[in-house]
Amino acid sequence: QKRAALARALALDPEILLFDEPSAGLDPISARRLDRLIVHLSESLGITAVIVTHDLASLLDIGTNSIFLDTETKTIIAKGPPDMLLKTSTHPTVRDFLTRGQSSKSTLNTHERTR
Repeated sequence: QKRAALARALALDPEILLFDEPSAGLDPISARRLDRLIVHLSESLGITAVIVTHDLASLLDIGTNSIFLDTETKTIIAKGPPDMLLKTSTHPTVRDFLTRGQSSKSTLNTHERTR
C-alpha cells in the first residue's frame, strides 16, 4: 500500500517528496527496506526527500540532516546531521530522543536528502 502511494507520487515527477511517518505500522525489517527504497529513489532520481519520523533507527540510518521541534514552544531546538547531534547536542529533549529513542517533547524529526 505504501509502495503504491509512492509510485503515484513519483508519476507526477516531483522535485520534493514529503513522507509523514513512512515506517509507522511496519515491522523493523520492512521499515528498513522502505528506508533503503526512499534513499535509492532520492539518489537515483535526484529528488529531495523530507521525512517526518519518530523512528530513531530510521533517523540514524538514513538521515543526512535533522530538525528537532519543541511542541510547546513551536520552535526549532536543534538542527544538523543526526550523528553530529548525538555527539554534541546539550538540549535535554534532543539528548533524550537520540540516546533512548523517546521524548515527551520531541514530536518531529525530519531528514532531508538534497539533490
